[in-house]
Amino acid sequence: MFGRWWARVRAAGTDRGMSTAEYAVGTLAACAFAAVLYKVVTSGPVAAALRALVQRALDVQF
Repeated sequence: MFGRWWARVRAAGTDRGMSTAEYAVGTLAACAFAAVLYKVVTSGPVAAALRALVQRALDVQF
């Protein structure tokens, strides 16, 4: 009995990679995350902070 159960567990582990539906969901999630990140980075306070950071980095005296 244990042998049959273990054979099924081992056979289930041979499925590697993602199916087409999983790729679609993963792509959709990545696009949604990119859209949210874009909105955050281009918002006023964050854009000003990034601009100040870059300006400070460029004004460093060598």
